[in-house]
Amino acid sequence: MLAKRMSKIEASGIRKIFDLVQHMKDPIDLSIGQADFDVPKRVKEAAVRAINEGHNRYTITQGLPELREKLRIKLKGQYGIEPESLFITAGAAGGIFLSYMALLDPGDEILVFDPYFVMYKHLANVIGAVPKYVDTYPDFRPSKERILKAITKKTKVIMVNSPVNPTGIAYTAEEMRMIADIAEAHKLLIISDEIYDHFVYDRPHECMMKYYPKKTILVGGFSKTYGMPGWRIGYVAGPQEILHKMETLQQFTFVCANAPAQRGCAEAFDVDMSPHIEEFRKRRELVYGMLKPHFDCVRPEGAFYIFPRVPGGTGQEFSKRAIEKDVLIVPGNACSDSDTHFRLSYAAPDAKLRRGIEILIELAKKK
Repeated sequence: MLAKRMSKIEASGIRKIFDLVQHMKDPIDLSIGQADFDVPKRVKEAAVRAINEGHNRYTITQGLPELREKLRIKLKGQYGIEPESLFITAGAAGGIFLSYMALLDPGDEILVFDPYFVMYKHLANVIGAVPKYVDTYPDFRPSKERILKAITKKTKVIMVNSPVNPTGIAYTAEEMRMIADIAEAHKLLIISDEIYDHFVYDRPHECMMKYYPKKTILVGGFSKTYGMPGWRIGYVAGPQEILHKMETLQQFTFVCANAPAQRGCAEAFDVDMSPHIEEFRKRRELVYGMLKPHFDCVRPEGAFYIFPRVPGGTGQEFSKRAIEKDVLIVPGNACSDSDTHFRLSYAAPDAKLRRGIEILIELAKKK
């Protein structure tokens, strides 16, 4: 009955936990990657105003011109890049979907750094491409030797994500340049998911397009930075030839991104989110400081995740024990070929973080 491609995909382990939360009385949810602050008032008011003024019809496929222009200014001012083309997508996830569909044929290989965001694997399988995993354990940093070893005649794309979901690692300028040099030498394309670009705590964010502008598809969005994951507004930027085909594909899939939300997002560039980013920086220190004496873990540099090693057993077993104590975390095998770690999101109030981590520490002592 079902198409064969559906056998290549399974429900996200992360979304399963999200569904589980709906039926729990008072869980300590450290699983879902969405900021715990609300959309800025000015941005909400702009979206409401757009609805009340009747801006509820389709926009052009590329998105509102004023939003795209502000995005161009942001990319040039923040990263010094001027992409040939850009357009607004239905979330960063929509941008990744369009990128995969436009670039990958069945049998093509895409390099994915492991651990990875769960979408990268399953979307490749659905369209018939082959995800090739580049191991980054134990420090979660990209290795030139491991990348080169994974490349074959069928390799077409390198999937980059920085800061990384689920590890919180932020790639350095040297690492981005190294990946770009490999891609250029082997005539590969790069899709760079930079949805967490504002959440970098120790140094400026490094944008891949700065190092490989002619063959990089930059994927970003507003969900994480402005606390609006439900609004589904993202963007892609890159070479005109590729993005033109992606725009055409959007016409026949998503049609356009949410129209009132686009008008709200046009106001977002003038809102200072640095107090929220600073709060997450402090949480990073809190979480790492509490976990480090009891777990083998790498200090996060960005996003709002930490990926500790389970002190015995598997990530799935440890996560099940945590759930029995009403603490929700994500087992490592939801975002890796290995199941030795677990993902904890610190997008939660300090009191809840402390309580949840104390429970995890107690579980670790009973390994």
